Amino acid sequence: MKASITLVVTRPSGQAIGLIEALQNAIAELPIAQQPQSIVPLPLLTIAPKSDSNLPTAIQSALQTADLAVFVSPNAIECAMRLLGDAWQSIATKVIPIGVVGQSSRDALHRHGVGIEPGSPTPIWMPHNLAESDSEGLWSVIKDRFPNWAGLKVVLFRGDGGREWLADQLQAAGAQVEAIAVYSRIPLSESSPQWEKVLNANTDDALWILTSSEAVRHLGAVLKQQGRQDYLANARALCPHHNIARSANEIGFGAVKECHSGDAALVQATVTWLEAALKKPR
Repeated sequence: MKASITLVVTRPSGQAIGLIEALQNAIAELPIAQQPQSIVPLPLLTIAPKSDSNLPTAIQSALQTADLAVFVSPNAIECAMRLLGDAWQSIATKVIPIGVVGQSSRDALHRHGVGIEPGSPTPIWMPHNLAESDSEGLWSVIKDRFPNWAGLKVVLFRGDGGREWLADQLQAAGAQVEAIAVYSRIPLSESSPQWEKVLNANTDDALWILTSSEAVRHLGAVLKQQGRQDYLANARALCPHHNIARSANEIGFGAVKECHSGDAALVQATVTWLEAALKKPR
């Protein structure tokens, strides 16, 4: 008899679509007995682009004198590009290299035609090792890109807060850092009906795909408010970064597995987990 396994995808709604489709396509290639019963979306955070009418002008002004632009996430890229409404380099007086922390961000830039322009594509700098897709990994790559950081201007695109460590490193090296918040993160309300399908399900055979430490902490806070701290004791978590994995352990997941960043790595790790989990005697 086919086992009852649920995959819970916790990404924000818009971003979850592509990942869920990729999971469905990969899972369809598995034998019927190894396919999960359902894929349940639970957007623990909603990404809300900033609507400040002054932001496009502020961004364009910052890029006129920028030596480096850093996007902290695919969200930052999508929201900044939405605000700009123009080709990335057309509003700058020189080619501006871009720093990102992971493959998903580079893919997002490519979707907007950045880094794949004909002739001289925009340089995109990111950690070489997928296991180091974080601020520390990016800093190790960019810190020697300039002979001297003194006086250089870095524009940091992010949400409301985040990547303070990277900003501190840049400033300590002498760079002028201008942080521009292009989106907000709104936690899923504890009264949302979206919780019901997940929280009323058996989690013994569930794999949660977690892509944000902040989202994981929100999950833990909601469970604590409801007096259900032991809810995740038999659930599994798949995390594309050690910081997310640490948060998952802290809120009580029974088992936590790390993988590389990017949708392809998440899909492959999920398939590997399914194959292993459904071979176990039940």
